[in-house]
Amino acid sequence: MKKYYSIILTLVGFTLSYGQVTISPDPFEVDESITITLNTNSSATDCNGFSNPTKVYMHSGVGDGNNAFGISVIGNWGQDDGVGEMTNEGGGIYSITIVPETYYNLTPQQVSNVIQMGMVFRNEDGSQEYKASGCQDFIFQVGSFQVSLSAPTQDTTIINSGDNFNIAASNIGGNASYTLTANGSVINSNPSTANYSYTATNITTNTSYELTAVLDGTTITRSFSVIVDPGSILGFMTENYHEGINYVDDNTVVLVLYATGKDFVYVAGSFNNYQPDLSYAMKRDFSRNLFWLEITGLTPGQIETFEYWVGDKTPATNSPSIVYVADPYSTLVLSEFDDPWIPASTYPNLPSFPQEAAGFEVSVLETGQTPYNWQVPDFTKPKKEDLIVYEVLVRDFDADRNYQDLIDKIDYFKNLNINAIHLMPVMEFEGNESWGYNTSYHMALDKFYGTPDKLKEFIDLCHQNGIAVILDLVLNHAFGRSPMVRMWMSDPDGNGFGDPTSQNPYFNLQATHSYSVGYDYNHQNNVVKNYVKRVIKHWIEEYNIDGFRWDLTKGFTQNCSPGNEGCTNTYQQDRVDVLKEYADYSWSIDDDHYVIFEHLGSENEEKEWANYRYSEGKGVMMWGKMTDPYNELTMGQNGNKNINGIGHKSRSSFDGPRVLGYPESHDEERLMYKNLQFGNTSNSSHNVQDLNTALSRMSALAAVSVMVPGPKMIWHFGDLGMENSIFTCNNGTVNLPGGGDGDCKLDTKPQPQWVNNWLTDAIRGQIYEDWSKLHKLKIEEPVFEGDYTMSSGDFTPRIDIFDTAIPATELRNVIILANFDVNTQTVNTNFPAGVTTTWYDLMDPTGNTTVSNSTATISLPAGQFRILGNQPSNVLSIDDQTQSVFSIYPNPTQSSFNINSNVSDIEIYDLTGKMVKSFRGNFTKNDTFNISSLNTGMYIVKVEDGNNKTRTTKLVKL
Repeated sequence: MKKYYSIILTLVGFTLSYGQVTISPDPFEVDESITITLNTNSSATDCNGFSNPTKVYMHSGVGDGNNAFGISVIGNWGQDDGVGEMTNEGGGIYSITIVPETYYNLTPQQVSNVIQMGMVFRNEDGSQEYKASGCQDFIFQVGSFQVSLSAPTQDTTIINSGDNFNIAASNIGGNASYTLTANGSVINSNPSTANYSYTATNITTNTSYELTAVLDGTTITRSFSVIVDPGSILGFMTENYHEGINYVDDNTVVLVLYATGKDFVYVAGSFNNYQPDLSYAMKRDFSRNLFWLEITGLTPGQIETFEYWVGDKTPATNSPSIVYVADPYSTLVLSEFDDPWIPASTYPNLPSFPQEAAGFEVSVLETGQTPYNWQVPDFTKPKKEDLIVYEVLVRDFDADRNYQDLIDKIDYFKNLNINAIHLMPVMEFEGNESWGYNTSYHMALDKFYGTPDKLKEFIDLCHQNGIAVILDLVLNHAFGRSPMVRMWMSDPDGNGFGDPTSQNPYFNLQATHSYSVGYDYNHQNNVVKNYVKRVIKHWIEEYNIDGFRWDLTKGFTQNCSPGNEGCTNTYQQDRVDVLKEYADYSWSIDDDHYVIFEHLGSENEEKEWANYRYSEGKGVMMWGKMTDPYNELTMGQNGNKNINGIGHKSRSSFDGPRVLGYPESHDEERLMYKNLQFGNTSNSSHNVQDLNTALSRMSALAAVSVMVPGPKMIWHFGDLGMENSIFTCNNGTVNLPGGGDGDCKLDTKPQPQWVNNWLTDAIRGQIYEDWSKLHKLKIEEPVFEGDYTMSSGDFTPRIDIFDTAIPATELRNVIILANFDVNTQTVNTNFPAGVTTTWYDLMDPTGNTTVSNSTATISLPAGQFRILGNQPSNVLSIDDQTQSVFSIYPNPTQSSFNINSNVSDIEIYDLTGKMVKSFRGNFTKNDTFNISSLNTGMYIVKVEDGNNKTRTTKLVKL
């Protein structure tokens, strides 16, 4: 069988020699029995993490020349399951005997491709590991025919123009036939030798070499390259071009790169077949510390791709001399890793990743683009005080996981009467299956959800329907694919990725706060501030974004250390100042831009932002997490039920409503999941761990959260009573934290809300309808921009909302009462004196459900609420009801009800699905239906309307 091996040069010897690990026999074939021996007593590694391990496991794999683990990996990190367990030979020696072909379960095709074996070692739970020097993996060559390059000794060599370049290789296994190519053309060959050498002379251009050796049908190829140092090409930028791609005209762009400390930069792209000569070496403007290059002769509308070759002739220890990166300011990048998995239906005509590129991301440019034709170029945003924000993870909203799904469901958002949608991160993130908080290119749209025009179409459609769009902005950190990390990185194993070095102008060597993820930006550096401001400007001006939710703002300080939570959670002046600077910049571009911080910190610091420029109608909205106390209410349990933190008056130093409060978010467990797992079961007729009972309590949740004056947020499908755990796996199982298989928090979630058509489910549909009504009241009735008081901490929270500036003939007083006990409660009304003689149930659009001001108490069934006003509201109408074309009144009721339209065959069901009463025949709106015999509680009423369609709605019996 012929074998073809292609190896980028990372190995010098036939098999790297390690004092700690040996393999016998050596060399070995993939189908031979081999014994791997580990000597933990060796001092030849600086990464010996073993300390008297009870057991030692080998975590290993085999691969081709590019990745020693790329074909098959065996081992379950952290699991004491016997897979890869080694035999303790005593004295710190451990061994394991395997036949690679069978151990790694290789197919014949895979066997033919194996050329390397990689391994690391660990203790039984993975808390200790043993690796090679530099904390690298142990790598061994597989096969009796092996080729070693003695020159060059690195993947890329920088030389001066006109220099010579030596290539030398040797092999074991007999004489081989060698062929050397330069930029695809054969320049030398030797038909039979075990020691090959050649000198390329007078090199003046960048050259990619491949040395191929063939022996007995097996082919091994080693790849390496030479980059010619172009020297410093001085050039002053006469125009004020910014970093990134500058479109000059339909045929010309100017590329600008900040690469401080680097010696030269080439631009390689489709316009030069990724073989740049000296004409594509970037000029250097020392006055601005920028590299730049004008590229001409481009064709309008033709997509071009490119990358930078960033050169450093004297790199820091373990740093590469050449780094291949896309432009940090790219607005679209292509990825060899991610793009093949993006459906054509989501991103039609996605350009292919150029095979000539180095293998990392490449930037996309296109001159002569047709601008998007905005239908609403100047959107009038909802008032901050009125915001009801719907948080969405595009990936988990619908089965296709793209913007078209959101477009197709615009009526769902519109009928729910929300007025803002918060999209979790859509900027280019690593991989496709992600929440998006591992951003690598902050100005580039991630392609997994759709095209730039498709996102703009969604935003435009939202604006046409009065809905603002807010983006999640993740500028606390970036991850390893970021070009700003990679240009100044330590890369000891030569795989193209590594940690930032001390030369990196963007990132701290370690996080300066205690909530570190990824690599931590230093927001005191001007280059970081400039980058952040460009990101802000791009999304506001290019996509008409209405606001940003800033992720993890606690990380925007330079004053703390990774483990110091006390420091991180206290007032930090540098953090206050830089975030105000970013807010000011946002408002300088868009005067009524929404600025939202996920800070979750102390009031004395949050007030600095909440009150900042508040008198101008600005001020930062602070995320207000209230998940735990609201969950105690919905579960009917006895923990802390003080929900006052949902509103701004819980922060006495806030000048106004700048708390974006929420009971649920993407980062917390679903309330309904905990209802079903931990709900109160003391009342068998109202068992909160019963699905329908738990669902019946969720309308009251919105009444005592969303309706509190000030901006509020809901997490997608809370409006349908979504009960799937945050730890639900993509196969529907639940893996909680601490389990052996790891939790599934970031997994793609199932789609029961659409598969099972939850909107047609009587109880879930009722939640949606109730929330819709509440949202419309909150947004359209001026009283909800007024003052309020709250009484909470027990099962019957009360909210009084009022605005004495509104005439008494209009709705200016609202009282919300709720019962989260599992038994009916008699609630004191304590109606304020002198307001009205009659209180109207605002959930009844007919205005027929009333309570006399003289009524001292109201009976509230378990899980129910009342929202009463001094006047009826005219913002709700029968047409606003999304699930039915009929209305029951009065509702709640003690003895009977009417229906506002002609119906037939009325059936009443309890929450178990049992029919408890029915009325047969044809009825008009003048008919009254007696239900005095029914027990107190919630029921579902099903009718058949005049169009022979079945309709359902909720009925509360007092």
